Amino acid sequence: MANTISPRSGILDIAAYVGGESKIQGVDRILKLSSNEGAFGPSPQAVEAMEAAAKSAHRYPDGGSTALRQAIAKRYNLDADRIVCGAGSDELLSLLTYSYAGPGDEVLYSEHGFLMYPIAAKAAGATPVKAPETDLRTNVENLLTAVTDKTRIVFVANPNNPTGTYLSLSELEALRAGLPEDVLLVIDAAYAEFVNRNDYSAGLELVNAGQNTVMTRTFSKLFALGGLRVGWGYFPTEIADVMNRVRGPFNVGSVGQAAGIASLQDLEFQQKSVEHTLEWVDKTQSALNDLGIQTTQSVANFILARLGSPERAEAADTYLRERGIIVRRMGSYDLPDSLRVSIGAADEMEIFINTMRDFVGAEK
Repeated sequence: MANTISPRSGILDIAAYVGGESKIQGVDRILKLSSNEGAFGPSPQAVEAMEAAAKSAHRYPDGGSTALRQAIAKRYNLDADRIVCGAGSDELLSLLTYSYAGPGDEVLYSEHGFLMYPIAAKAAGATPVKAPETDLRTNVENLLTAVTDKTRIVFVANPNNPTGTYLSLSELEALRAGLPEDVLLVIDAAYAEFVNRNDYSAGLELVNAGQNTVMTRTFSKLFALGGLRVGWGYFPTEIADVMNRVRGPFNVGSVGQAAGIASLQDLEFQQKSVEHTLEWVDKTQSALNDLGIQTTQSVANFILARLGSPERAEAADTYLRERGIIVRRMGSYDLPDSLRVSIGAADEMEIFINTMRDFVGAEK
């Protein structure tokens, strides 16, 4: 009998998201520099909080993540009622898309933007649309030119993954001003804590200015809680209400909530992580540039290394993997000549840099 159960149109067009690899067969010590994870792991205070919370893991969590939202609000001087927490910011991005776009609608994003944007659009039955970038940087004019009467959502990752480049606050403001009022602007600020530029903003000003802009954040990067899936967003009141209607009733686990609260309180650990990241972004980019390998000027916790051709990128990736180092190939982002390298611990970065020197030397 033929199978008569079929998914909705567009679902089978989705190329499933594949995270950074963690293992190489036959290799014992792995240097994982593929997923933009925190270099030091979670804060010791967060680990202690997780251990304590685990003892009550048989109880359902607070469905409203009340204490976590209050901790976020205190840290960033926000209204806790306008914060919604999610199973990573990915869940919030998907829920926004399902809630505000559907069949016949378009979801717009930058050419090399985060892969979850087109995935969420297709899952909602909407059409993903890419706007060209300029020098691997989101181009506001190109985004605005790509807007049609079908556009319902514009996603902007700021800083962008995988390029590491960013838009200034004034550019974000120009984008919002140029968009129709009924188009939702979603600012995905997953890497905001690493940016040390005077003209940068995570986007809170735009959220507070109206009813058509939201900002999402994550505990997976600076706070190194990727394995727990904890994210949050700041929304206009009406959109926060929608998100609370469509999210799962217990979408953030009790252990994740406890770890998030503790992480926010450990300011010394956060400063240590940021300073380490900025130091090794500069050192690694300089070392690669000295080897003739171009990079973007990343403001996040990773580097985009441009090898010049897909063949050379593949060769470098193979060379690294043979030595137990996992980075991320960028073919799925239409950057087949590039590798994305996360910032790890100091010894890991030294090993990576020395291995790349060996790779370049072996080419000669």
